Amino acid sequence: NVGGPETESTLRKALAIGADEAIRVNMPATDGFSVAKQLEKVANDGNYDLIIAGRESIDYNGGMVPGMLASLIGANFVNNCIGLELEGDTVTAVREIDGGKETVKTSLPLVVGGQKGLVEESDLRIPNMRGIMMARKKPLAVLEPVESDNKTSVASFEKPAPKGAVKLVDADNVDELINLLHNEAKVI
Repeated sequence: NVGGPETESTLRKALAIGADEAIRVNMPATDGFSVAKQLEKVANDGNYDLIIAGRESIDYNGGMVPGMLASLIGANFVNNCIGLELEGDTVTAVREIDGGKETVKTSLPLVVGGQKGLVEESDLRIPNMRGIMMARKKPLAVLEPVESDNKTSVASFEKPAPKGAVKLVDADNVDELINLLHNEAKVI
C-alpha cells in the first residue's frame, strides 16, 4: 500500500482476514507512476512471484499501476483478470474482454490486475473478533518512500457542479409547469 497513516485500518482488515504481513509506503498516492515506483522497491526487496492488485484504486481510477509495476520489475502482466490458476510456474488466467472472456497462459513472476469475479462473493470475508485481535500482532511495516521523479502533478482539481434540485409539479398544474420550463429551464 502507498498511503498515509489513514490507510492502516484497511491494511489491518486484510491482516484480520488472513494476510500474513502488510507493508505501507509512507507517502500520499499522488499519481500512478509514483505509486508504481514505490511498489517497485517493495516488490524487488520482497522477491515476490505473484502480485495481485485491484483493477482500479485510488490512482484516480486509471487502472495504470499494475501494468506500470509489471514493466518496472520485468514481470509478466495480466489485466482485467477474473480467474486464476497456478500450476508450478505456469499460470492460467481468465480475462474479461469486450464481448467475452479470454484465457491466457503465462509464467511467474506475474502481476495481475484483478477485478470483480477474481474472488467469489462466497469467499469474501468480514473480519471476526479473533482475526482482529490476531491482526494486532501481525507485522505492518512502514517504509519511507524512495526518491522518484513525479511524471505528473495535479494542476487543479474541481468537484463537479452540484446537480439541480428536482421540482415536482402536480399533473393538474399546467400553468406552473409551463412557467418552470420557460423561466427556469429555458427550454420553451
